[in-house]
Amino acid sequence: MQKLLSKFRKAINDFKLIENDDKIAVGLSGGKDSITLLKLMSTYKIFSPEKFELIAITIDPGTGADFSPMEKLCNDLNVEFHLIKSDIKEIVFDIRKEKNPCSLCANLRRGILNDTAKTLGCNKVSLGHHKNDAIETLIMSMFYEGRINSFSPKTYLDRKDITVIRPMVYIDELDIKSNAKKNNFPIIENPCPANGFTKRQYIKDLLYSLEKDIPGLKNHLLTSLTNTTQLSIWDKNKF
Repeated sequence: MQKLLSKFRKAINDFKLIENDDKIAVGLSGGKDSITLLKLMSTYKIFSPEKFELIAITIDPGTGADFSPMEKLCNDLNVEFHLIKSDIKEIVFDIRKEKNPCSLCANLRRGILNDTAKTLGCNKVSLGHHKNDAIETLIMSMFYEGRINSFSPKTYLDRKDITVIRPMVYIDELDIKSNAKKNNFPIIENPCPANGFTKRQYIKDLLYSLEKDIPGLKNHLLTSLTNTTQLSIWDKNKF
């Protein structure tokens, strides 16, 4: 946990993710990433130079999952817990019958999460995206959209008047998996019908395969996201 906490703290300092008097809502899905995020946030809060409040919000998409382990986890960590019921599964799969459901599902969950956080007086929402997520988003953007783009460690949503932070962007997914297994986290298995059959899963598997032949690939790709001084892009106006 100490290794993860070190990288977690570095991201907070590098991108100024937490400030005094913040009230931060952790998006707690029940997966290994969000549980790790909650654990890191609650631990960091103990010795943080910034004084902030912390709550957890779980969005129930209507898949029939049992989220009681998340309530117990929050009680054990002394973190205020909120479970929000929704009809996301019905909307995505039964009404819209989406062939590529992940984007709509994510948008609906983010909307409910941000609205709930705002209603509860939060000014920030913390999400459990890690290093691999950032790299996969970069590659997906290049492969499927023809642009160089990924999410930011810190994003202000002016329409919601709330800031989204991602303090785990320096942490590798393998370290998260190892830590979750070692500490026997109460992970809730994802019951989504599309789980494991997405473009992101394809890119994830591809990157793991490529790194066997190109050691350090993930680190190089992550560095490219912060290497703003050497971004050499074709600019037709300069020719």
